[in-house]
Amino acid sequence: MALILFILIVFIVAAGLFWVVQEIAFKGNWQYFIYFLIGLLPFYITTLSLVYLTTGSSSLVGVFQVLKEAIVLLALFSFIFFRKNIFEYSFRLQSVDWFMMAFLALGSIYLVLPLGQASFINKALYFKGMLIPGIVYFLGRNTTFNQDEIRGLFQMIFAIAIGAFLVNLFENYVLNAHLQQYTGYALYNHAINDIDPTGNFGLTWTFETQAVTKRLASFFSDPLEMASSVLMGFAAGLIWFLTSKKEYNWLYIIVMICSLGSLVFSASRAAFGAFFVMIFFLALVFGLYKLIAAGFLSLLAFGIYVIFFASDDFYFFVVDTLTFENTSSIGHVVEWLLALDSMVGNPFGIGLAMSGNAGSVSDELRVGGENQFLIYGVQLGWLGMMLYILTLASSVILSLRVFYRSDNTMDARIAFVAAAVKVGLLLPLFTANAEMYTYVAWTTWWMAGYSVHAYSRLKLEERLELI
Repeated sequence: MALILFILIVFIVAAGLFWVVQEIAFKGNWQYFIYFLIGLLPFYITTLSLVYLTTGSSSLVGVFQVLKEAIVLLALFSFIFFRKNIFEYSFRLQSVDWFMMAFLALGSIYLVLPLGQASFINKALYFKGMLIPGIVYFLGRNTTFNQDEIRGLFQMIFAIAIGAFLVNLFENYVLNAHLQQYTGYALYNHAINDIDPTGNFGLTWTFETQAVTKRLASFFSDPLEMASSVLMGFAAGLIWFLTSKKEYNWLYIIVMICSLGSLVFSASRAAFGAFFVMIFFLALVFGLYKLIAAGFLSLLAFGIYVIFFASDDFYFFVVDTLTFENTSSIGHVVEWLLALDSMVGNPFGIGLAMSGNAGSVSDELRVGGENQFLIYGVQLGWLGMMLYILTLASSVILSLRVFYRSDNTMDARIAFVAAAVKVGLLLPLFTANAEMYTYVAWTTWWMAGYSVHAYSRLKLEERLELI
């Protein structure tokens, strides 16, 4: 099974790589890098695991590891090379641009400052993880797609949402096991990341609940990444459902159902909370106040079920979660307190690669790590955390403005998904190093950049109308 999957994935990656390099390097279609990322990132860790399981070669794994960054950098160089009069290029900066540039500039300063105990190589690797999403945003900021190109992008998102759920069904009802138990996930983690198998399924604790039931991840790296990623599938399906002709609505209903199904299989409390936050946000955006009322009634019904009808195990699971007495919840609180203590004692930060769960952060140096905001706060100080928050907030605000004001349906759809998912990810950002979920994080940063570009065009059109 592993060999067949290996051959299939390598063939698909090679074909996709050949196509995208040809488009970017020889035809100047640097914008098409986003198709390769959307096609690769959901399967990234599964691909690396299968490569190592089948070949045992860490060098070959290294080649596959750099593909995503290499394609982004190739797109950036192609943008510069094929741009005529690059030095005369006019760039109308918006608030998101300023905050993003300030955040990355601060990170570059901390890269060279003799601050913290991490090695320069680890600092550089960590800064790369900050810089690449910034470049993805910049490329989205300069992208203009036609309707067919945007439709193709959304079709890929729909296919991934449906495919993830189908694999979940296969895991649950056919394999009765995690897909990762067959792809060499534990072996890859042990050999490449120096992470020993843990938990009752020989993977990591993330793959099981406190009641020792499976948390499925489909082809994603872990259940938490899948749970965050399917929020994007649901938001995309919803906006196409609301803005398409009724005869096509069945497809988008399937996408939303599959996204919700994967959310259930992931058993992620933060993602469930994020889903309700996103629904509440969407209800406000569309003025669907009945939906808000329905949400409150659903929560009330859930509370009544838990108190009067649920099993004792489920009842205490919910209570322990809400009172932070659950083992996982206690772990989050401890990590937050450690991070806050570090930020109070070191308001200007303690340096890069000193917090979070990135591979460049050593366990013995890690301070905090289960809150994306505090992770940046520990390393870059209060200023770094505030710049990150302002970048997120301004990207949501400008995306909403595009959604409300644009006459271009495709632009409005991208802006809607960017805003909805960035808001929906707030809870996962509070409980995990969620910027490491590259599929949803990088794609939505690209969408945010695309939306800011659309906003700049709207502002220009408004100025011309006033002349």
